Amino acid sequence: MVFWRKKTAARAAPGSGTEPNPDRAQFLTGDALEDQRRTDSLLAEVAAISGRVAQVTEAADLNELLIYIVDASIARTGAERGLLILAEGSGELEVRVGRKHGKETITGSPRYSTSAVHEVVESGEPRKAVFNASGAGEPIDLAQSVVDLKLRALMCVPIEAGGNLRGVLYVDSKAATREFELRDLSYFSALSVQISVALKSAALHVDSLERARLEQSLENAKAVQSHLMPTVPDFPGLDIFAWYRAAESTSGDFYDFFKTRDGRLAVVVGDVTGHGPASALINAQAQASLRASIRIIPDLCEAVTEVNADLASRIDDGNFVTLFVALFSEDGSVQVLSAGHTPPQLWSASKTGVRRIAAHGPALGMVDDFPYDQADTLRMDEGDVLLIFTDGLTEARPPNQPQNLLGEDGLEKLFVARVGESADLKTFSDGLLQSVLDFAHGDCEDDMTLVAVRRKSP
Repeated sequence: MVFWRKKTAARAAPGSGTEPNPDRAQFLTGDALEDQRRTDSLLAEVAAISGRVAQVTEAADLNELLIYIVDASIARTGAERGLLILAEGSGELEVRVGRKHGKETITGSPRYSTSAVHEVVESGEPRKAVFNASGAGEPIDLAQSVVDLKLRALMCVPIEAGGNLRGVLYVDSKAATREFELRDLSYFSALSVQISVALKSAALHVDSLERARLEQSLENAKAVQSHLMPTVPDFPGLDIFAWYRAAESTSGDFYDFFKTRDGRLAVVVGDVTGHGPASALINAQAQASLRASIRIIPDLCEAVTEVNADLASRIDDGNFVTLFVALFSEDGSVQVLSAGHTPPQLWSASKTGVRRIAAHGPALGMVDDFPYDQADTLRMDEGDVLLIFTDGLTEARPPNQPQNLLGEDGLEKLFVARVGESADLKTFSDGLLQSVLDFAHGDCEDDMTLVAVRRKSP
């Protein structure tokens, strides 16, 4: 238990004129019965405050605790008013809680002796002052404010609540019958030490709960996003593999599979700028809009143009979505359109070479009314593999080597080296991803997504 004790002052030399500060009081007096009474009273108040600290689960509860502390201070000192004045954020002192005797809230901006408050904040020492009707006997800067407020007595003690949070607990009275004594100040000071501890504990408790709630929210978002990721479909003549890893709890990357009205299989990979919850929301918008448009509009170019117009009107400037769409037919033909996406790579089993598929227009959301009027139709023969990925793979790099990116060339080398090692698409894809992660020493700075499609015999 921490009690307020008077700092030992050096004894003044005879005739020096130096006197100890009369406002610096000790909690214990040396009188056994009085000290026991004070200690019991203080412990009871500390226990009550500690019990309320344990009930703090959110910012509203913390505010209720502060109100209780000020009300208790008024009751214990017999003051007419009590203020909790804290410096937060900008460092400016603000009245956080203002209360009157009878547990009433002070409305508006209550006036108080600012000079006394600033003196206590700067010195870290408690202050007690008693005035006559004219404020006589006090420093001139204090006298004017107390005369204006018609104060007869005030006490002010420092509060240190941890970090940048500091301030004072202040009580005053206009009643001529209430004059705070040194023992009032000593008790008030001892209580303020325990209040400081309680405020630190409560603030840490609220921060901890808020972090826990945020982490739980992110985990829930992660679970929802994972649930929304589609399962790999069966389609005649195709083997398909899909994988993603989020840099944070949620991903700005997405992939999707669905059938078009004419029976083709749409394979989609997208990448929203950034990562985390905000990107995941845009991700969901883009995915839903694309599904609806391609299912309703048979022309791929027209459908993507419509999606771009829809997204551009709903996402903020600076946000955009790279997109690659491939429409697979059972006969081996593939219609592809890239909106600013990292170039996919098509490996030909017969030619043992790789073709990169360039973009047909900018990323969605960059140019509001851009007409996506170009698309390519490719041919995939048995054994050919189309690799669609986001830039998290090509921008993979070892820790502390920002310039050493894997790059498109590096990924292509890994692709070519591994594609012929296994006839099983999953084994090939797992090996390719492991090579990328080994290059980055397991680090994942950006969301990563990979979809691999191999043509097989029907």
